[in-house]
Amino acid sequence: MSLLSSLLLLIVVARLFGRLFARYNQPELIGEILAGVLLGPAILGLIEPNKALAGVTELAVFLIILNAGLEMRFSDIVGAMKGRGLMLAAISFFIPFGGGVLVAAAFGQDIMRMIFLGLCISITALPVAVKLMDSLGILHTPIAKFSLATAVVNDVAALFILGIVLNLPETLTLGDASVAVGIATLKLMAMGLVVVGLNQLLNWLEKRNVNVQALPESMIKVFGPEALFGIVIVFVLVFGTISEALGFHFVIGAFFGALFLDKKHFIASRYKDLQGTLGSITNGFLGPIFFAYLGLELQLVSLSEWEFPFIVIVVSIVTKLFAGWLGGLMVGMGHRESMGLGAVLNGRGVMELVVAGIAYQNGFIGPTMFSTLVLMGIVTTFLTPIFFKQVYRGNKLEEYRQKSRS
Repeated sequence: MSLLSSLLLLIVVARLFGRLFARYNQPELIGEILAGVLLGPAILGLIEPNKALAGVTELAVFLIILNAGLEMRFSDIVGAMKGRGLMLAAISFFIPFGGGVLVAAAFGQDIMRMIFLGLCISITALPVAVKLMDSLGILHTPIAKFSLATAVVNDVAALFILGIVLNLPETLTLGDASVAVGIATLKLMAMGLVVVGLNQLLNWLEKRNVNVQALPESMIKVFGPEALFGIVIVFVLVFGTISEALGFHFVIGAFFGALFLDKKHFIASRYKDLQGTLGSITNGFLGPIFFAYLGLELQLVSLSEWEFPFIVIVVSIVTKLFAGWLGGLMVGMGHRESMGLGAVLNGRGVMELVVAGIAYQNGFIGPTMFSTLVLMGIVTTFLTPIFFKQVYRGNKLEEYRQKSRS
């Protein structure tokens, strides 16, 4: 099937399934994932995952992250990464990581498979968390602030460790390990320097009453009002490219780049237009394709024994829910809010699949482990909105929305 035919079938079925679930007061992404499972190799085999479709989903991820960044403030996210927020991020990373290592050890896996299983279980998918909270209308809540900050820290930590592992030679010495750790640390510091440096620059300009909106306004005068969307895309792409060049996933940089585009630094009068354009493209077209593609990734060929994948999935869910609940209590949340935080952090999706794919391509894990990790990523993404809806049943979700706005 051609790329256009695949996209047509994916978007139609994903939208139909998504609207069906929305009609019964469930998040649309559940139906969109199921549409991919139905059309993919797991059931009908009409569409195979391929590089062309993967490229489209990367664009979808980029725009999902951009849309979220416009809804939030840089100070809120950075504030959630400090103090107790950093402790929450550490707990939500190391408890699942330890669970993954123990499961791998119990099944006699080597040290490298222990590390990669731990990494994949410890990750929280930033795009999945964003899409879920956007669809539930809670991007303005403390759960959103802490879960997105935690997801960023967790993903950076996982990619930091991944960078160390990939730089290790086959015959390892203490000196080689030190060099690999040093290189990864320098890259992380460079990424932090770019983000913090731009924030300091903008604050410095603001204190001196410099009109930072003059630059985008002048660019629109030169290139025309229709260039607004392109200017935003280019700005955020620069951050994504820097992030990718330093060995981190492009969504990390794109998220921080989008956070800088608040009304103080951008054209306030055109902000609603930009959000409307992004929302139409993302929620109406690319978002459903992204989640349907996750469903396409489900392949059960290599999973001849279900004991290992079943235990991996159970441990991944339990450790994330527990870590999110415990961390939520530590930052001052109530029990229900903490459980909601744990539910949001449970989704893996794209980031976990990226790490699993790198490990598989480099020979660190075999086909059985890779299939297990793909299944775990899809199942946890699928269950995340279900768990959250169970925590906030009935009118509890609307009460939480109203309470957070007041």
